[in-house]
Amino acid sequence: MPYLYDQLRDYAKSDYYPFHMPGHKRRLGGFMNPIETDITEIEGFDNLHHAEGILKEAQERAAAVYGSENTYFLVNGSTAGILGAVSACTSIGGKILMARNCHKAVYHSVLIRELDAVYIYPQQEQGIGLNCGLSPEKIREMLITAPDIQAVIITSPSYDGVVSDVEKIADICHTYQKPLIVDEAHGAHFGFHPYFPKNSIGEGADIVIHSLHKTLPAFTQTGLIHLNGSLVDQAVLERYLGIYQTSSPSYLLMAGVDQCIRMMEESGDRLFGEFVENLEQFRRKIGELQMVGLAGKEELSGEKDVADLDLSKLILYIKNGSMSGNELYEELLEGYHLQLEMAAGDYALALTSIGDTREGFDRLYQALEEIDRRLLAKDPVQLEKRSYAGIDNQTEMPICRAVERKMERILLENATGRIAGEFVYLYPPGIPLIVPGEKISGEFVENVLQYREKGFSLQGMKDYSGKYLEVLERV
Repeated sequence: MPYLYDQLRDYAKSDYYPFHMPGHKRRLGGFMNPIETDITEIEGFDNLHHAEGILKEAQERAAAVYGSENTYFLVNGSTAGILGAVSACTSIGGKILMARNCHKAVYHSVLIRELDAVYIYPQQEQGIGLNCGLSPEKIREMLITAPDIQAVIITSPSYDGVVSDVEKIADICHTYQKPLIVDEAHGAHFGFHPYFPKNSIGEGADIVIHSLHKTLPAFTQTGLIHLNGSLVDQAVLERYLGIYQTSSPSYLLMAGVDQCIRMMEESGDRLFGEFVENLEQFRRKIGELQMVGLAGKEELSGEKDVADLDLSKLILYIKNGSMSGNELYEELLEGYHLQLEMAAGDYALALTSIGDTREGFDRLYQALEEIDRRLLAKDPVQLEKRSYAGIDNQTEMPICRAVERKMERILLENATGRIAGEFVYLYPPGIPLIVPGEKISGEFVENVLQYREKGFSLQGMKDYSGKYLEVLERV
C-alpha cells in the first residue's frame, strides 16, 4: 500500500482534470512552501480566538468584500460554522425549522443541542430528479403553527445550484422575529458577477456560511461565517465558534483564506469575466448535442419556489435515459480522466470555478461530444425514471433520544416498520435519507436497495456494505 503523500504526489503529476472542489483546481493561488510557513500563535501573528491584530484585519477585509457586518474565518469547514450558528440561535431542547435537504452537519447540531426538528421539504423537479427551492409561504405557515420555533435554517444554493427566494424567506422570518441561517456553502462566489445569483448577505439573512474551498481558490476545509442584524447575539456566536473550532488553527489555512480574499479584491473582475466567457461558450456548444443534456434555467422555469440557478454547476444527463448519472460519471472518469464531483440518479454533476481553464472545458466538451455521437449510433432505449428525492419520514422521537437507545442490527430488507437508529446518507451530497428516530418505510428500503445496486455511496451506516441497518430494539 502506498503512503498517502506518495499517492497525492503521483496524482498531481497525472492528467486527471478536476471538475470537483476545491475551487483552486490545483493550479490557482500561487501559494508558498507550506513547511516554511507552518507556525503557531507567535508574536506578531495574532490569535484567531482573540483576534486583535493581523487576523482581525483579515476578517474585516473579508467582511468588506462580502458586504457583511461581521465575518469570521472557518478552519474546520462549514461544519463548524453550522454547529456554531445553530447553537447560537437555539437553547438546549428548543425547536428549529430546517430544510430536509440540509447537510448532515445541521442534523448533528440538532443532536448536540437536543433540538426538536421541524422539517420543510423542497419539491422535486420530475425531469432528472433535482430538488427545487423552498416555499416561503410554507415557512410562514410553519412559523405560525409552531411559534416556539427559535430559528430557521435552509440550504441555498442546493448542491446542484438551485437557489431559494432568500429575500422573501428572510422577510417572513423577521416578521416573526426568528433568525434565518443560510447554509450558502456552495455559493461563496455569489455576488461577484451578475451571471451568478446574489449572495444571501445582501438578501437579509442573519447568518450566512460560505465554504470558500468549494467554489473559490482556497484550501479544503476553509470558509467564512457572516453575522448581520441584531437577532443573534454576537458574543454567543463567537463563544460557540471557539468551542467548535480547533484551538490550534492552521496559519496556512488562514493565510489561504486571506489570499483568496485578496484575489477577489485585486483580480476578481478579470477572473470572473474569463470564467463566465468559458461557461457561456461551453453551454452553447453542449446545447448543440442531441443525446447529452445540460440543465439550465429553462428546465426549471416552470418549477415552484426556484428563485435562480447557479450556472457554474454543470448538471449533465442523457436525454433518453439510456445512461444513468453514475454510468456517465464512470465513463468520463475511466475513459477520459475527467473527475466529476458526484453522480445522482439520472445526472452527474461537474463543479466549475474561476480556477478552471479553457482547456479543461474543451476536454469535457470533447468527451461529451464523443459520448453523444456513440449514443446516437445506438437504438434509443427509454428507461423508467425513478425518484431520488427524500421521503417524508414519520418521526417517532427526537434524534437525541433515539441514539441513546439500545440497538440491534438487522438486514435492510427486514427493516420496514422499525425505528432507525442511525443516519443513512447518499454521499455526496450528505443529505440524510433517514435519521435516528424516524420510522422506516417500505419506500425507503426499496430506494436504498436500488442505490446499493447502482453503486451509489451510502454512508452513515456502521455496515459499510449497506446490507445491515441499526434499528432500535423493540421495547
